[in-house]
Amino acid sequence: MQDIEYISNARPKRILIIGGGASGLVTLRNLRERGNFDEVQLVERRDDVGGVWYLDDETGEAPRWPSPAYPGLIGNVLPEFLSFSAFPPFPEPPSTATGQPFPSLAETHAYLRAFAAPHLSSGAIRLNTEVQVVEELPARAGWRVRMQRYSAAEPEALEEMWDAVVIAVACYDHPVFPPTPGLARLRELGRAHHAQGWRGPAGYERKRVLVIGNANSGNDIAAQLAPVAGAVYQSVRRPNFPGFPSLPDARVARVAPVAEYTVDTSAHTIDARLADGRTLHGLDAVLFGTGYHPFPDFVRVLAGGRDAPTLEPLVSHDTAPPRVPHLHRYTLYARNPALAFIGTAFASYTPFPLADVCSAWLALAWAGEIAYPTTLPRLLEFEAERLAAVGAARREMEVAAAGAGEPGTDEGTGQGKTEASALVAYGVLGPFEEAYASALRADVVQARPELDAVLPVWSAERTAAREAMFGAKRAALELAREREGGRE
Repeated sequence: MQDIEYISNARPKRILIIGGGASGLVTLRNLRERGNFDEVQLVERRDDVGGVWYLDDETGEAPRWPSPAYPGLIGNVLPEFLSFSAFPPFPEPPSTATGQPFPSLAETHAYLRAFAAPHLSSGAIRLNTEVQVVEELPARAGWRVRMQRYSAAEPEALEEMWDAVVIAVACYDHPVFPPTPGLARLRELGRAHHAQGWRGPAGYERKRVLVIGNANSGNDIAAQLAPVAGAVYQSVRRPNFPGFPSLPDARVARVAPVAEYTVDTSAHTIDARLADGRTLHGLDAVLFGTGYHPFPDFVRVLAGGRDAPTLEPLVSHDTAPPRVPHLHRYTLYARNPALAFIGTAFASYTPFPLADVCSAWLALAWAGEIAYPTTLPRLLEFEAERLAAVGAARREMEVAAAGAGEPGTDEGTGQGKTEASALVAYGVLGPFEEAYASALRADVVQARPELDAVLPVWSAERTAAREAMFGAKRAALELAREREGGRE
């Protein structure tokens, strides 16, 4: 009989959190206030907290990691679903009175900054500190963290040892580009750009631009280009997911997926051959709203067996499907539960509350108040079940697509005939969000009944209310267009 590896529940005393966005900040609060740890600190490489919601001026001599947000960004989640537990609710935006109830980039950053204020003043948050490597120590003795601290003087190299580490950075360092023939050449020439660097339509006046993707970024970019560009095309692989509302615009032509790019060297323009046989000629630029890849490439874990362990990246480009692998409930690294991740699962309805309940669960698990499996096979069951469920759903969609005659597009729209299968992925919770979050919440409340009154709730009723946000967003877009005199 094969031996089963026993992995005891982690009981760290000193914990480092990496990342000062919403996930990292609420994790810091929950570990400090709901745990029983000796020391909890957070490091953030930028000069302020807020993560993607902090849009700095991108100037100065220190290294910069710009936010993928852009000026004028308006969120798609209502304030009630952005509020943290046991903290004042997210304030209603002033624009609510005029029919725009969704908070702006600046308003969201202000809320996160207020939430972080006591932790900044106490010294629990260190800014301008970039984590370069996290290395697992043998015999589950902790983690070595190598960092670089930036200040007015020379950068300072740091090396620290921590009992446990929480990775609370998302995936915005690693934009996804589709593997379309000819794209590599466009990127070499600087003619293909990702939404990660979008800062508005200035510079695209009278240009012919192709936008790839119809999620939030692609839709926003196309809408911002429409009034200024000479021509805007939006390449759409599948119909819009309801969570990414947008309005039709006669100035934006929706077209089929791109099969190949070529460069007209004489005219210095781009041709895009589409999957339906058409070709778009004379393009000046191609902009990609095609998402990001979860890739914490700075994490090194022990592999190779007990006799000759070696440090290897936790995630590689060969990890399939793309994900942070070996996570119990999207949170604990199964092979060493003193490593945790918050924010690896995408929740379109409740990004802030989900990070809140996940990190509350983590605080009590590491404090010994919530038990979790102690053998590797059981710790890996969650991942295996989710992968199987997602795989089955994707296969069903492939069968449906084949029956509908895919590949192909609906005439006049450029849209495919099936649902948005790119969103049926391991890291996207979708319909699983309610069951997943409710189960974590139940564990927390069983350990700490007093938290029942403050933690966010997931239920069929609340899910329906969250899904109603999509209609509210569309109504806000329609009202804004009407006031601006926009055209269909």
